[in-house]
Amino acid sequence: MNKYRAELEQDDDGRWSAWIEDLPGCAAWGYTREEALAALKDATIAYIEDMVEAGEATPGAEDVVIESSAVPA
Repeated sequence: MNKYRAELEQDDDGRWSAWIEDLPGCAAWGYTREEALAALKDATIAYIEDMVEAGEATPGAEDVVIESSAVPA
C-alpha cells in the first residue's frame, strides 16, 4: 500500500487547500478539511492513472492512502 503525506492549509476565505509535495501539481481544495482530503484522494488517483498512461513508473492507483499534516500558518 502506498501512502502519501498531504499538506493542508486553510485559506483566508475559509476553504482548505491540500496537496502532495511528492507528486508535483497534485492538489485539491474543499470547504472543509475532510472535503479537501477526499478531493485530494481523487486527484491523486487521477494523477497516478495519468502517469500509467504516459508509461511512467507508478504505484497502483487502487492502493492510495492519504495521511495528512497541517501546514503552520
